[in-house]
Amino acid sequence: MASSPTEKKENTERSPDVIIVDWDGPDDPENPQNWNFKRKWAATTIVSLFTFITPVSSSMIAPASNKVAQTFGETNSVIIAMITSSFVLAFGFGPLFLSPLSEIYGRSRVLQGANLFFLVWNLVCAFAQNETQLIIFRFLAGLGGSAPLGIGGGVLGDTWAAEERGKAIAVYSLAPLMGPVIGPVAGAWIAQLSDWQWVFWSTSIVDAVIQIAGLFYLRETYAPVLLERKAERIRKSLTSDPEKGAHVKEIRTIYDDGSRSWRAIFAKAMTRPFTLLFREPIAQVIAVYMGYIYGIFYLFLTTLPRIFEGVYKQPAGIAGINYVALGIGLTAASQINARYMDRIYIKLKNKSGGIGKPEFRVPSMIIGSLILPIGLFLSGWAAQKQLHWIVVDIGLVFVGAGTILNFQTMQTYVVDCYTLHAASAMAAVSLLRCLAGFGFPLFAPAMYDALGYGVGTSILGIVSIAIGWPAPVIFWRYGEALRRKSKYGSKT
Repeated sequence: MASSPTEKKENTERSPDVIIVDWDGPDDPENPQNWNFKRKWAATTIVSLFTFITPVSSSMIAPASNKVAQTFGETNSVIIAMITSSFVLAFGFGPLFLSPLSEIYGRSRVLQGANLFFLVWNLVCAFAQNETQLIIFRFLAGLGGSAPLGIGGGVLGDTWAAEERGKAIAVYSLAPLMGPVIGPVAGAWIAQLSDWQWVFWSTSIVDAVIQIAGLFYLRETYAPVLLERKAERIRKSLTSDPEKGAHVKEIRTIYDDGSRSWRAIFAKAMTRPFTLLFREPIAQVIAVYMGYIYGIFYLFLTTLPRIFEGVYKQPAGIAGINYVALGIGLTAASQINARYMDRIYIKLKNKSGGIGKPEFRVPSMIIGSLILPIGLFLSGWAAQKQLHWIVVDIGLVFVGAGTILNFQTMQTYVVDCYTLHAASAMAAVSLLRCLAGFGFPLFAPAMYDALGYGVGTSILGIVSIAIGWPAPVIFWRYGEALRRKSKYGSKT
């Protein structure tokens, strides 16, 4: 029932025959925000593993794409690139309906159901008979695999307070970027030593293990669903005791607005990501910036085999090891940021009179926006001038570090801003990001053929400066004003 005296009094005066269900006080152990760290980290780890394995599958095929092309007799470079990027295209559309479903049926059910859908179609990919089937099967697998990208942020918003959320999101946001780094390393050796079908068989085996772990360790975290379950228990108890429930006409949760029809709830939830993307300026700004960064990242993932096998004449397996440079940048920057993001947030919160704001995440973004173009210029011109391959790898370290710092900032900002509807917000900002991840690799071969690695990558670096350097200033100075125009976002 309503946990605060104010609510109890208000409900009694207004409608004594209505029970409003809420948490049993601020320390209610059923509230995921009050779970112990072990239980919170169990949920965070499982969600991060879900978010890790699908990007592994998304990029693992890249080094083996030439073998796939040989198998099917395909020579069109765009079609070959689509074998990799069709999966990423699905990442953009899947969360638009999966994330709202998680706000109707709960995070855990939708996450595990979507992952099972991914597992089935990822396995089917190994039995594709032509490139068209493979592209379609990859798209379907990507739809299921997209769920953690949107819903994962919602799980973290459900379970972690703002002051401790940074570390959790540092782990979660690292997963979708480390997956595409580790995938090509493994895929390169599979391409060199085995059949390309093992790309799908191996990821399916790992995902099956994660799926089983999720059944045991991923509990429901979405407050409206948990309170609705609590309300249902109260309804059953009153039904079994007619005398006690004789005067009760309605039992609803604090999140119900009086519109309890299935159609009304479903329509509101399913349209929320589109409302956020097309009507809310803060979501639009984040979506554009994250989209560009993600596009650059996937462009590099699909271009590295071309650089190291073509320019440096390395075998596929050895060329794949260079992806580790991206991983070093991602991991090092992520771990450093995880240590300091929450500390900076708490310090700035204390300075502002104890009021926390999503804008307090921006300092990490400043560093990321500075070092990303450095990595682009260094890796591009090193490949163009055929300097030692280690110079390209150093550039990749900077690219990885700049990417993760920007990603962690933006994802934490979104969760802080749209806590209750974080899943829908993540789905909204993921659409442009995944369209860019799909599109950038398609034009990369033509761009580098026409301009070379130096000029082509320099263009990306210049655009990164033009977009990235003003971005922290915009969020710091105008973020709060943009949020105040939001229907769903935090106004503080």
